[in-house]
Parts: sequence; structure tokens; C-alpha cells
Amino acid sequence: MTSVSRPPVENAPEASRRHRPGIALLLIATAQIMVVLDATIVNIALPSMQTALDMDTVGLSWVVNAYTLAFGGLLLLGGRTGDVLGRRRVFIAACTLFVLASLLCGLAPSTGWLIAARALQGACAAGISPTALAMISSNFEEGEARNKALGTFAAVSGAGAAVGLLAGGLLTSWLSWRWVFFVNIPIGAAVALLAPLFLRGSAPQRQSFDVAGALTSALGVTALVYGLATTESDTGSSSWAAPVAFVVAAVLLPAFVLLERRRRHPLTPVGLFTVRNRAGALVIMACTGASVIGFFFFLTQFVQEVLEYSALRAGFAFFPVAMAIGIVAQVSSAFIRRTGPRPFLIAGALLSATSFLWLSQVSLSSGYLTGVFGPGVIFGASMGCLFPPLTVLALSRVPGQDAGAASGVLNVTQQVGGSLGLAGLVAVFTAVTGGVHGPAELVQGMDRVGLVAVALSLTSLVVAVFVVTMKPADVDEAALTAL
Repeated sequence: MTSVSRPPVENAPEASRRHRPGIALLLIATAQIMVVLDATIVNIALPSMQTALDMDTVGLSWVVNAYTLAFGGLLLLGGRTGDVLGRRRVFIAACTLFVLASLLCGLAPSTGWLIAARALQGACAAGISPTALAMISSNFEEGEARNKALGTFAAVSGAGAAVGLLAGGLLTSWLSWRWVFFVNIPIGAAVALLAPLFLRGSAPQRQSFDVAGALTSALGVTALVYGLATTESDTGSSSWAAPVAFVVAAVLLPAFVLLERRRRHPLTPVGLFTVRNRAGALVIMACTGASVIGFFFFLTQFVQEVLEYSALRAGFAFFPVAMAIGIVAQVSSAFIRRTGPRPFLIAGALLSATSFLWLSQVSLSSGYLTGVFGPGVIFGASMGCLFPPLTVLALSRVPGQDAGAASGVLNVTQQVGGSLGLAGLVAVFTAVTGGVHGPAELVQGMDRVGLVAVALSLTSLVVAVFVVTMKPADVDEAALTAL
């Protein structure tokens, strides 16, 4: 391990003089929505990619899985790297590499090239997301300003999946599938160029870097996500690949915990998991991640296969969901100070259960209003209720030097929870349909999937009622010091 010792250049007077909170929030939110959006923007463009690059089904699935695999596997490392080397420095470097990776994706001449470039995108996203969230503390004063910034960050995180579907439909229909990647180039370049002028970062820490923790966490989480992703495959290779991946994860993840307990400067302080409110938030976030990915995965297919919408129309079909997430997230973030997190967590869990119960009743005769708009708006409202208080709970009472690690844990929980949830929901879907795929089978499988998702939502409800204890009086002092 090498010692990191650098002057605190990120807090230089020049950076402070040019700081503008409004522009800082715009840069942070833009970077985050670029990262979250990229996880779903490819979904509607997949058929076009398959035709252009002559992909088989397995190759097509890895266009999505490669991004999730790298993102989820490297998030803890990305967060801690920002803490040790300086958050703004890591943020700018990751945004710059994300631009390069997006260019490589858009220029991809083959399936292998595209999958490798998507993995690079995911790795860069793992550096952007936790450092962006961590920099909220150094760019916004405690109280109302930071509360609104956290609410905005949570809103774009929640709405990114729906916005990605809309953007994917627009770009694929008007230009080509390659533009779902090219669109990141001007956005990411602008963020990287403006960040040194308008973002305050953190000084590098004078401490050793936990190499062993970085390797065991990155490889362990990557193996877990890989095992979950390949479990769905019907290819022969998955019969041994998934079990081997789970064994590797079962060895490395406990080893990571043991290592972190003995480290003076751990990658992820074990104490982050022992705070009751934070532990409850992470459980709810895992269930929420599963809900988000499962909702859009199945409903996107319903829109295209049952309602027979074009890519453009399918993208617009999810716009009300994104609007509901954004509007309700702003409301919930504004009132957390008065009510505390619990009321919004309870409301979000109940709304989520309602949306999935409705989704389980969708049939071949359901139209857009009853099959997509109704459950979609309720689902969007539920996510708007959940994301801001979960962010506040997970990042409260975290020492400044551990901010990146804490935000990394929150993001990892969402990503791994989403992968685990999607694998389970797809397994239920396959068991119900017998592997046959068509409009009738899709609706039949969605009936059961919806009921399983209701159970996930009720799990969140139980945790919100019996585990989360933060009171309104604690919010200003604890939650809004986030990081």
C-alpha cells in the first residue's frame, strides 16, 4: 500500500471565488442523470442494435449486463477513491473517461467491442456517481440549501430510468441507435470542463489506500452481479459459470468484511452498517432497486409487444412516470425537515405495493391508461417518496472522510438489489410461462411478477415502520449534515 499525501488544492481560494451554487447543482445533477440514464437508455434501442451488429440473444443481454456489472462491482472502490485522492479530481477524470467510453460504444463495429465499451462506461459511472453525491456537502451549506440539493440529486436518480426510456425512443427513431451513446459526449465534456471552475471538492487524505479491500470488494460484488446476470441465461455455459461466480462471491465478500474490520483506514468502514437507521435504509433501497428495474423491464415489453408501440411512442409512454418521480421527490425533500423520513417511507412503500398490485391485473385488453399510465404514475409517486428520505438516512452522521464510501454503499445496494430482484422476478416469470414468450405469456407472467413485487414493497413497509426511528428534530442536525 502506498501513502497518499498531496496539498489540499481542491479548496484553493480561486475555486472558492468562482463557486456558484446553482451551477454547481446543475453540474452534479447532470452528471448523475447521465450515469443513471445510461443504464436504461439502451433498452428501447436494443432491437436496432441486434439488427445492425447481427447479435444473438446472449450478446444482446450483455449490452445491458456489462454496464450493470462494472457499475455495481466498482462503486465502493469509486467512492473511496474520491475520498483518498480528492473527489473533484476523481469526478473530472471519470467524466472524461465516460466521454471516451461513450464514443467507443457509438463507433462499435461488433458485439464484443460494444460490450467491452459498455463495461468501461459502467466503470467510469462507478467513479462519477458516489463522488457527485459526496460533493454536495462541500458545495452547499447545512440546512435548506443542502436539503434542496439532496432532493434534486435524489429526484434525478429516481427519474433517470424513465427519462432513459424516453431519450432512447427519441434518439433511436430520429437518428440511430448509436446516438444513445453519442449524446453523452457533449454532456460529459461540458461537465468535465466546467467542474474545475464551479465545483468545490475535497482535499486528498493523508492516509494509505486499502488495496486489499478494493480488490476483494470489487471482485466479490462483480462476481455476485455476474452470477445473478448469468442465472437467467439458457446457454450451456451458464450451468457452471453462475455457480462458480456465487462461490467466488461467497469467499471474497466475507473476506472483505474481515479485512475492513482490521484496517486503520478501511475502504468501507464497517461502522457504516451498524447504525440502525442506515441499515434500515439500505434494506429498503435494495427492495426499491429491485422494484425500479423490474417495473421498467416488464412494462417496456408490455408497451412494445402488447400495445405495439413504436420506439418513439414507447419512450413517450413513460414520460408521466418520470414527471411523477421528479415532482413528488421535490415535495418529499422539502417536507422531510418537518415530518422526518418515516412518513414518506411508509407512503412510498404503500404506493409501490398499490402500483404492482394494479400491474398484476393487467390483461391483453388493457389499454395505455389502465395498463401503463395508471400504475406508472402511482409507481413514480412511490419512488419520489422513497429516494430523498433514503438518501438522507443513509448519509446521516457519516464523518466527512467517509462520505464517498457511504454514498458508494448506498449505490451498490441499489444496483445489487436491482440485479437480485430482476433475476428473481425473471425466474418467476419463466416458471409461470414455461419459457414461452408471446403477448399472452407476457401478461400471464406479469400477473405473478406483480404479486412478488408487492411482497418486496411490503417488506419495505415493515422496515419503515419497525426499524427506522429518525425523528423530525434529528433531521437538521444529523441528516442534513449528510456526509
